[in-house]
Amino acid sequence: MADRTVTHSPAPTADRPDQLRNVVLVGASGAGKTTLAESLALTAGALTRAGTVPDGTTVSDHEEIEHHQQRSVQLSLLPISWQDTKINLLDAPGYVDFAGELRAGLRAAEAALFVISATEPVGPAVLALWRECAAAAMPRAVVLTHLNAARIRLDETLDELRRTLADGRTDTLLPLHHYTLTDGHLTGSVDLLTGARTGRPDETGDLTEERARLAEAIAGEDDELLGRYLAGEELDTAALTAALRRELRQDTLHPVLATAPPADPGGPAPGATELLDLIAAAFPSPLDRADDLPPCDTDAPLAAQIVHTGEDPYVGRLSLTRIYAGTLRPDTTAQLPGHPDERVTALSCPFGRQQRPVPHAVAGDLVCLAKLTAARTGDTLTTGPDTLPPWPVPEALLPVAVEAHSKADEDRLSQSLARLAAQDPALRVEQNPDTHQLVLWCTGEAHQAVTLDRLRTRYGVHVDTVPYRVALRETFGSRAEGHGRHVKQSGGHGQYAICDLTVEPLPGGGFEFVDHVVGGSVPRNFIPSVEKGVRAQLAHGVLSGYPVTDIRVTLTDGKAHSVDSSDAAFQTAAALALKEAAGHAKVQLLEPVDEVQVLLPDEYQGAVLSDLSARRGHVLGTEPGGPGLSLVRAEVPEIELTHYPVDLRSLSHGTGSFSRSYVRHAPMPGAVAARYERAS
Repeated sequence: MADRTVTHSPAPTADRPDQLRNVVLVGASGAGKTTLAESLALTAGALTRAGTVPDGTTVSDHEEIEHHQQRSVQLSLLPISWQDTKINLLDAPGYVDFAGELRAGLRAAEAALFVISATEPVGPAVLALWRECAAAAMPRAVVLTHLNAARIRLDETLDELRRTLADGRTDTLLPLHHYTLTDGHLTGSVDLLTGARTGRPDETGDLTEERARLAEAIAGEDDELLGRYLAGEELDTAALTAALRRELRQDTLHPVLATAPPADPGGPAPGATELLDLIAAAFPSPLDRADDLPPCDTDAPLAAQIVHTGEDPYVGRLSLTRIYAGTLRPDTTAQLPGHPDERVTALSCPFGRQQRPVPHAVAGDLVCLAKLTAARTGDTLTTGPDTLPPWPVPEALLPVAVEAHSKADEDRLSQSLARLAAQDPALRVEQNPDTHQLVLWCTGEAHQAVTLDRLRTRYGVHVDTVPYRVALRETFGSRAEGHGRHVKQSGGHGQYAICDLTVEPLPGGGFEFVDHVVGGSVPRNFIPSVEKGVRAQLAHGVLSGYPVTDIRVTLTDGKAHSVDSSDAAFQTAAALALKEAAGHAKVQLLEPVDEVQVLLPDEYQGAVLSDLSARRGHVLGTEPGGPGLSLVRAEVPEIELTHYPVDLRSLSHGTGSFSRSYVRHAPMPGAVAARYERAS
């Protein structure tokens, strides 16, 4: 491994919000987002060739821009400069398990580059990501990659995009350039707005219709501009660019562009210059943001939010922070609601895994803060009254139970999990009070694998995964009576307590204790002892070791000794009576039942309904969940849902999602219960 080196080339900076463009790269895994980010960095001069910064410093293994990773699993930032504009490129994971990182990127950016491979234009993952962007009302342009593959026809690809992403409309997804492909290479283009030509464009085609369609779509919402166009006036580039910027900002037009790998390694990538020009000229700036977050004012009190927390092997915790209002400078003391104030010691700008110092960050910018003590992902740093709302995080529904591998691991496990949870809002750590298991709730198998790997590689903590246990219960299925006798005589005081109990089912009633003793056979001061003994035995179970619930226990009779009776003796006698009653009754296992709501495309509804029935589910109903979507409601035993996040993803090709909530405990069928019965 090469020695770690630090570049001293200046980091991109901005002094005003209008000089900023925050752009999140969105696309399915393998679409080429990270390669595109590197191509844009090369074109903008942030890299002079792959792996080298402008001052000649070679970026070592520690500082690569993740493009050699098989799958990026976290939000990363690459700032570049273009035409006096600082462009913050946020590379978001494309894998569904890490949708929380994508949503953080959507919160931090004003626009998206939706990266689509021309070889696989629209699969389920692309549709799911498109819906995520639409739900966030995120302005976006589409970038086609992998044009060097054989037999790519751009017109057919564009038709498919319109059919699947735009409901067949031809006025929302429009190319800004006419591209020429020769032998699988992007050899030239014509700008349909300006007529500018790049490379060796096809000279034979008539572009009048393409230009007219684009100009009409751009001018469509501007009556004055549309009137000039319909009157035959040649619209100037500035007017069209301003109209394009408005259409983008309103999320009514998604321009389509294309890029291709460079002909020479490290050379310019075809299409990259045009894409950078579009971002600088037409993408919204932080001033254009129209949500309920604080106005983008550099002189206002500080309002910033941590959108990602990572670890650097040299500087420790790094907090990627979006400034929404105010100006952040080194040595600022910021309030952290609910925690002690945080002191910001220094600001830095990332380059791969290098950190370059910056003097300040204005409203709208993104910056890294090192060594914050209490701040977690999603927290607000402020010097004023504003607390920023969190973005929606996908619910973690896949459990994995873990145990420390050794005593040394056990000593570090709790602190390490707390640090992981601070970095990853999608991770939920639970110490289950019923099963006493330590459970990590993840969003999917990939999230689970990454979490366990981070425990091992970042913190040196090794854990063993163990079978996840569902919190079962026991109950009495019939009325029964029990006699408890605890009589022991030894030197000194003995132990003497006798009690008779009647136990009967109380469906849904939890536990009820009734005193029906007459004649003082059990002294009043020992009645609470009997109830205490019953409750203790309920917690330990009477058949298979699971807690007992939904019963009424009635104390009907008993005996006491004036000297040898005690609180402990009556507790023991009560427990013995309850266990004897269990031997005379039908004891049932109860399992938790959840209400499940599954949102999925209509075409997968049949497969999901069949699968829910196979899981012993009871379907409550189906209803429309949005355009082309169905919402299925069902009650399903929790024990059948342990692996459901993975199975649903397979059934719906990655497009389905679900939520669940506990409803009740219900009797478990005998054939199923036999697998879970164990000695108490």
